[in-house]
Amino acid sequence: MNTSKLLSVLLIITGFLILSPNKATAQANGNGGNLGIGVMLGEPTGISIKAWNNNRNAFAFGAAWSFGRNDAIHLHGDYLLHSWIDGVEEGDLAFYYGIGGRLVLSDPDARIGVRVPLGLNYIIPNSKLDLFVEAVPILNLAPDTDFDGNGALGIRYYF
Repeated sequence: MNTSKLLSVLLIITGFLILSPNKATAQANGNGGNLGIGVMLGEPTGISIKAWNNNRNAFAFGAAWSFGRNDAIHLHGDYLLHSWIDGVEEGDLAFYYGIGGRLVLSDPDARIGVRVPLGLNYIIPNSKLDLFVEAVPILNLAPDTDFDGNGALGIRYYF
């Protein structure tokens, strides 16, 4: 699949999720909607988008640049499941895990892989913001099969 087709598919999915009437319980308390856009800092660094389907699952997308070992554009999409952690005095905290895919556009070869994101998502009380930290093991499938990893710290604003 070429880059323009992949971007078209991501835009269609994002548009569908924006129009979805469901709200995440943590975001639907008057503090924000189900679509968050922000930044992620790490490997790679870029834009993060999260669209909640309900209080347990969401889709997350990223478009980022690798400043480290591989100067390249990274595109990813993940399906995430959240387990809310009880006993948090303020805000809401969830452990999340999921499955997704990534495309790395680099010279000379593009790489395609499977992502398994693991992270923590903290929803700041009385605001439209969340914070997240994640570690992502990756199985690259093409052009070679090998293991890789990403990690990020980020913030998103919800509409």
